[in-house]
Amino acid sequence: MDIKPLKSRKDYEAAIREIDALLEKDPMPGTSKYDKLDVLSTLAEKYEKENFPIHDPDPIEAIKFRMEEMDLTTTDLGNYIGSRGRASEILNKKKTDNQNDTFIVDES
Repeated sequence: MDIKPLKSRKDYEAAIREIDALLEKDPMPGTSKYDKLDVLSTLAEKYEKENFPIHDPDPIEAIKFRMEEMDLTTTDLGNYIGSRGRASEILNKKKTDNQNDTFIVDES
């Protein structure tokens, strides 16, 4: 098994091609092909975390995105959290962060 650290995009892409080829063969656990798939996958995952990080979304932008998905308006959000004005303050980032402002949007 010729495995080395992934130090470049080229190394990463070669590992991904090898992973794809191994997945096509569907190796059984305990075999050398399965072990190679496991090690390459771990190396690829490490490379991805270091080179393609996924950052947490801005909480307000996440709320806006979810509201859009659910076809909700500021008024709808206001009904959930107490008032349209408060919802507007939150969505416009004028409301300071406060632990007491936690709320849950029911998806039903």
